[in-house]
Amino acid sequence: MGELTVRTGDAEGTRAVAQALAAVLRPGDLLVLDGPLGAGKTTFTQGLGAGLGVRGPVASPTFVIERVHPNLGDGPDLVHVDAYRLGGEGEIDDLDLEADLDLAVTVVEWGRDRVEHLADSALLVVLDRPDRVEDPEDPDEPRTLRLIPSGLRWDEQAVTQLQDALAPVIAADGTAGPRDTAPTTRPAEENR
Repeated sequence: MGELTVRTGDAEGTRAVAQALAAVLRPGDLLVLDGPLGAGKTTFTQGLGAGLGVRGPVASPTFVIERVHPNLGDGPDLVHVDAYRLGGEGEIDDLDLEADLDLAVTVVEWGRDRVEHLADSALLVVLDRPDRVEDPEDPDEPRTLRLIPSGLRWDEQAVTQLQDALAPVIAADGTAGPRDTAPTTRPAEENR
């Protein structure tokens, strides 16, 4: 199972990648988000929430630790966890995430090496920002997202579906961002 790498030019690009990814997610999926402070983990989760069609707004759960966003349709809910302030596996287990794990898409910010024991499969999303940026407080700096699938859930077919879902948001230069998805028509020929 291979790693997928996607570059984004700004926060909207990060949201677009996550929104596209949502199309292949299903109840029981665990996403583990990793990256430095300000890398775009919550921005990514906002796009995921939009793609899943959950009630929002999706905001960082740093102080409440866990938020559940119910789906507004018939898709899975989004469980959004921030493990930054949690000490380790024991404190993660105290959240009882397993209760919702099979019914929801669970996203854990700062979860690397802390939550992988919760599921047999996971999608690790590593968000990197450049070492040197013009304005470190600007969320619209470029990012590199590495999606690293593991476990039986992310077999070859699932990874291919993931690649296919991301393809529409990736431009010819390899940078991801929102795309105009309106169908193109040829008016002169259509009226004949």
